[in-house]
Amino acid sequence: MGPLSNLFKSRQCITGISGSGNNWAHGHDVYGPQYGEAILEKIQSEAEKCESLQSFNILHSLGGGTGSGLGSYIMEALHDNYSGVLRISVPVFPSKDDDVVTSPYNSMLAVKSLVDHADCVLPIENEALCEILDKMEVRKLRSPTLYVPKPSKGKKHPSGKGFDAMNEIVANLLLHLTSSVRFDGSLNVDLNELTTNLVPFPKLHFLMSSMSPALHGPSHENAAQLPTVNQLFTDVILHKNQLVKGNPLACTYLASAFLFRGSQSNVSDLSANICHLRQRMKMVHWNPEGFKIGHCFRPPLHAPQALLCLANNTCIRNPFKRMKKRFEKLFKKRVYVHHYAEYMDLGTFALALDSLEDLIEHYGEHEGPLMLRQFA
Repeated sequence: MGPLSNLFKSRQCITGISGSGNNWAHGHDVYGPQYGEAILEKIQSEAEKCESLQSFNILHSLGGGTGSGLGSYIMEALHDNYSGVLRISVPVFPSKDDDVVTSPYNSMLAVKSLVDHADCVLPIENEALCEILDKMEVRKLRSPTLYVPKPSKGKKHPSGKGFDAMNEIVANLLLHLTSSVRFDGSLNVDLNELTTNLVPFPKLHFLMSSMSPALHGPSHENAAQLPTVNQLFTDVILHKNQLVKGNPLACTYLASAFLFRGSQSNVSDLSANICHLRQRMKMVHWNPEGFKIGHCFRPPLHAPQALLCLANNTCIRNPFKRMKKRFEKLFKKRVYVHHYAEYMDLGTFALALDSLEDLIEHYGEHEGPLMLRQFA
């Protein structure tokens, strides 16, 4: 219904009467088979129009039943039907104060599908988005209708206007990620190159993401306030700017990519900043040169330049550990399990837990050698 409504084709929309009752199994095993064929037909009709199909980008929440369950089903279907096309997931991880009581089950089951069937995952946490907004000095955005008041201590952002700004951060991430596909640059990086450089092992494809500036608007209109290229590089490695809660500087980088947008810098400037950051970043011993640089000439809207950092870092274990803890707290009492038993084998829970524990352990294996050398 908004000013960008012409971007969306109503004939490509598939809607149901209701959601999945906050149940991954219902979304995956009921709505998946029910709508799967229609969804694949819509996907095929769009894919056939592409001259160079780069990827499928899936945006979904893992806390509820439809985003987690049906999202998993679609990811699996894309894996089976378009195995040669990159599958990128941008999932919203549930937070500790999530109002969906079964979100620990849904997120655990969905992550197994992301481990097995996605090529690249860029997780988002609402808590991290709120903290980014809290730390911004200027909260008034381009439109006077988008105003994010700083909440009182212990309070949440108002659900209306706060979500506008949170969604804008995620939108900027997606626009920046695909900018080199859409615009010219001196070092354009296509999406397949990113996964080649950032995913050293098949299942370790969960990336930390951060941007500077996170929002583009009046707070950067004064030239004196514009962040320099050096400041952009400094900002994107700080824990306060990560879209998932974690501190990458305290852990080990397996690989990283810095994607710059703007025409006011050249590749040598970007490379010089990378050399400076290397002194602060702990790279894994088998990939000390694991840096990828991208340069797109077209700046983002309402900002002369911006930087996106994608990092495969061992601190991504932290949200998975939090997810595992919340799951075990619920599952040890077997509460709400009977709702899932209606649609799936309960052994699926054990398989999902094993998959998550393996993922946490695998990332942990690449933290050890470097830490041992540091304290030797």
